[in-house]
Amino acid sequence: MARRRQAVTIKHVAADAGVSLQTVSRVINNEPNVRPAMKEKVQASIDRLGYVPSIAAQRMSGSRSYLILAINDRDRTIADWQARQGTDWVDQMLLGGMLKAAEHGYRMIFELVDTHSDHVERELGATIAALQPDGVILTPPHSENPLITDLLVERKIPFARIGSKEPGPGIAMIMDDEGSARLATEHLIQLGHRRIGFIAGSEEYSLSNWRIDGWRAAMDAAGLPQDGLCVRGDFSYDSGIVATEALLALDAPPTAIIASNDQMTLAALDTAKKRGYSIPGDLSLLSFDNTPVARFTTPHLTAIDQPIAATFSKAVELLILNGNAPEAPQPVVIPGSLIERGSTAPPGSDAAG
Repeated sequence: MARRRQAVTIKHVAADAGVSLQTVSRVINNEPNVRPAMKEKVQASIDRLGYVPSIAAQRMSGSRSYLILAINDRDRTIADWQARQGTDWVDQMLLGGMLKAAEHGYRMIFELVDTHSDHVERELGATIAALQPDGVILTPPHSENPLITDLLVERKIPFARIGSKEPGPGIAMIMDDEGSARLATEHLIQLGHRRIGFIAGSEEYSLSNWRIDGWRAAMDAAGLPQDGLCVRGDFSYDSGIVATEALLALDAPPTAIIASNDQMTLAALDTAKKRGYSIPGDLSLLSFDNTPVARFTTPHLTAIDQPIAATFSKAVELLILNGNAPEAPQPVVIPGSLIERGSTAPPGSDAAG
C-alpha cells in the first residue's frame, strides 16, 4: 500500500532555507524589513517544496489574521436559497471580495447573521472571537444596526458599511441607488413615458427609500405626476404581484413600471402578460440588479446593473490598505449603469414580448 505523502509545512520550508520559522512567516506575510536576498531564498524553498501557506502560518506573526469577514442577512439569504431563486448578490460579493483579498494574500470568509436576533451581539461576538478578522464588511440591514457597529468599534476592528450613508464609524459605501433610480426613470421619460410606476423595496433597507428619491427627482424635473404611482413591495416575487396589480388597477395605469429588484420585475412581467399586456408595446418594464435571470425572460429585461462585485472589491481593498484611517466625511460611491434590453420601448410601440 502506497504511503500517504506528508504535507509540506512551514517547518519544512524553514529547514530547507536554513532560516527561522519567524523569517518564513515574515516572507509569507510580506512583512517589511526582510532583505531581498533572504526573501528570494525563502521563496525558492517555498516553490521547490510546493508549500501553500495556511492561515495558521500567516498568523504566526501575531499581528494580523489575514482574514476579512463579510456578513449577510441570514433570513433573506436562506429564504432565497430555499426558494432556489438565485443568489447573485452572494455570488457577486464573493467574486469581488475574494479576488481582491487574494491579491493581497488575504482570505475573505462569508457568514450569515440574523440582524433581528436579540442575541446578535453574542452571535457575532463568538464569530469574531473564533476568526479574529482584520476587517469586517457589513451588508444591509446590518450596516446600520448599532448593536453590530458598536461591537466592532469596541473590539477595534475596522469595518465597511455597504448601503449606508449614515455618519459614524467605519467606511460608508453606497452603489448610488438614488442616482441609478433617476437614471432608470430618465430613460423611460426619454422614450416618451409620462406615467411611470415605481415598485419600491422593503423599508428595512435604506436603499429602498433612496431609489424612491431618485424616481421622484426625475419625475419632478420632468413635471410628471406621481400620486398613486409608487407602491411598496418587500423584494419578493409575491409582493411584486400585489404591487403590479395595484398599479394596473389605477384609473390611469402607468405605461412603464420600474421595480426595485429582478424578482419583483419578474412578477410584474408575469402579471401584465396574464392581463393581456404586450411587453413592451403596452407596458415597459425596467428592473434593478441585473441578475442572470434578466437575460432569460421574454423579452429580456432592461435593468440597472448593480456594481456588487466592484463594491466588495473596493471594500476589501480599503480595509486592507487603510482600515484604521479615520472615518471619511462622505461615503464611497460606486455608481451603477443602465443595461438596455427589449423590455423598454416608447409607449404604444409595435414591439411585442
